[in-house]
Amino acid sequence: MKRSLIAAAMGLALVAAPAGAEELTGTLKKIKELGTITIGHRDSSIPFSYYDDRQQVIGYAMDLCYRIVDAVRDELKLPDLKVVLNPVTSATRIPLMANGTIDLECGSTTNNLERQKQVGFTITHFVTANRFVSKKANNLKTLDDLKGKTIVSTSGTANIKQINQINAERNLGMTILAAKDHAEGFLMMETDRAAAFVMDDILLYGLAANSKAPNDYVISADALSVEPYGIMLRRDDPQFKAVVDKAMINTYTSGAIEPIYKKWFLAPIPPRGVNLNLPMSEAFAKVVANPTDSGDPAAYK
Repeated sequence: MKRSLIAAAMGLALVAAPAGAEELTGTLKKIKELGTITIGHRDSSIPFSYYDDRQQVIGYAMDLCYRIVDAVRDELKLPDLKVVLNPVTSATRIPLMANGTIDLECGSTTNNLERQKQVGFTITHFVTANRFVSKKANNLKTLDDLKGKTIVSTSGTANIKQINQINAERNLGMTILAAKDHAEGFLMMETDRAAAFVMDDILLYGLAANSKAPNDYVISADALSVEPYGIMLRRDDPQFKAVVDKAMINTYTSGAIEPIYKKWFLAPIPPRGVNLNLPMSEAFAKVVANPTDSGDPAAYK
């Protein structure tokens, strides 16, 4: 499919001319001048972006980001382009993107309309939902079961903002703690400092599967919201976004997404060789067929 047709179909901000044929601006200019591209990554967002047992940064989102890096390398004709890895948290990822420290944020960041006022996003690479994990023995199945209890979510996420809103709107009387990262949030639930950990379900599946006793935990059936994930980049940078979007669209239209997805969701993954056994959802399959960078949850229903 020609890029012009893709742009017309999706309304994405693709520029007509390749970056090499015009004066470089924004992130592409920065990368060209420095000879480096900086990737912001997470430490425990399994299976998207995390440290393995050798302290190497790996994951589904990282594999996609390295394809983007290859596209940038080709676009700028920089065969020796170096990749700098910079750890980020839920609280620091947006500030570090806005101030120019990182060029791509490769993890499990929800693309929503509020965040789009601060940063940009490329094509959605996963669709998840906001749920909670708890111990099976506690028999906590719905939000009403959490009334008056202490729960935890990760600082700086859409999840903690949403659960605070729900708590106030429904007068649930929950005490909501903020964890510094997902691993700490799960640990607080695991050690009974919180009755439940509220987070995107795919992250909860990964954390539970890699815990000491995976069968001790259950993830709530009811979804609190739909959460499309996107690789983050700077806002109002159409030249760089064009290269990034094209790389992501090519990953989908070429079929390259299939082995990448299977590698991280349908096969054993480090560090414990756990298979998440999570087939591609109908919502994400639609994105692969018709790529979109929409931050509107309604676009994924």
